[in-house]
Amino acid sequence: MMNRQTQPEKTLAILYQDSDIVVIDKPGGLLAVPGRGPAKQDCAAARLRRRLPKMIDQPAVHRLDMYTSGLMVFAVTAAAHRFLSGQFEKRAVVKKYTAVVEGVFEAPGGEIHLPYRLDVNDRPRQIFDPVHGKLGSTRWLKLDATESTTRVEFTPLTGRTHQLRVHAAHPRPQGLGAPIVGDSLYGSGKEGDAMLLHATFLQFLHPATRQVIQFDSRPPF
Repeated sequence: MMNRQTQPEKTLAILYQDSDIVVIDKPGGLLAVPGRGPAKQDCAAARLRRRLPKMIDQPAVHRLDMYTSGLMVFAVTAAAHRFLSGQFEKRAVVKKYTAVVEGVFEAPGGEIHLPYRLDVNDRPRQIFDPVHGKLGSTRWLKLDATESTTRVEFTPLTGRTHQLRVHAAHPRPQGLGAPIVGDSLYGSGKEGDAMLLHATFLQFLHPATRQVIQFDSRPPF
């Protein structure tokens, strides 16, 4: 499996670039945006800004977890950032992910609707809370399986923190009861494992042309 070391800068693949947006294929193990402290400043946004001096200071309009790989769009201009952010807020952006989860199940697919919140005593872990939690919704489809794992396509209908990881790991019948392979926070993954979750599809309106634009990325697993 891949190692969770910070990826070399040359591995930040730019799939599309114009004067308004940049779409990348983020490697697992690289932060999407800066974290807290000097040790967490290396990230996709910072690397793009070094390549593109005209890019705004805060170009990110959405996030991927550090150990999630795949498609991300960044804004080059403030106007593009406002337009893209509005699409994400209105849930007008279509996103799909591929994951390999621990375990095998018969169901071919379905939807998960699970209320959860931050565990303030164990940040950044999210926990199920039917009273105070905020609802996260995900559509899922079984793609194939081995004797011990299942490949799943996730389509998030909301954009909550750790949503796919929580929905995969949460016990049935509310969740899949099958943590994502390599997930050290919600599953049996250990430090040094790759988390098998990849953003494979991204569709949105281009901020300048207002035309539908979409991207695909094959999972590296």
